[in-house]
Amino acid sequence: MPEREIRLWGDPVLRSKCEPVMVFDDHVEALAADLVDTARPEGRAAVAAPQIGVGLRAFGYDLDGRTGYVINPEIVELGGQLRDIEEGCLSVPGLFFPTPRYEFARVRGVDAKNQPIEIEGTEVFAQMLQHEVGHLDGQVYIQTLPGERRREAMKAIRSAGWFLARMP
Repeated sequence: MPEREIRLWGDPVLRSKCEPVMVFDDHVEALAADLVDTARPEGRAAVAAPQIGVGLRAFGYDLDGRTGYVINPEIVELGGQLRDIEEGCLSVPGLFFPTPRYEFARVRGVDAKNQPIEIEGTEVFAQMLQHEVGHLDGQVYIQTLPGERRREAMKAIRSAGWFLARMP
């Protein structure tokens, strides 16, 4: 399956809550494969469906020797301390900000055959799970930043070359 183009901050699909997958067919299998393939290149960890322009609840990942996808994921458990972790996003390229994330996360969802799956992780894997489910709820990590950090992030976005290039 092909690696898909990543949508950047400002694209309305990134701010919209995704619809659950209701029909499990070849299209869903193809989406899952595209998400995993798009997450694989060096420097990436995961990709949510809205980042490739699809408004469905699904993400693919390739992180810490674990590769897969989850359809209709929901966070069912967060644990450990809430810590600031340096975070970036393919939809906000080149910018990284300390982001509050829990040390542990567990996600439940289904696979492309609508069979239940559950994944969990700590540290960076937990961060990824929280980040990707956030995308499916119409949230880019910049929106989770506290006050001054968020203002700093928005200023950096407005002056980023990739953002300026998109302006008419």
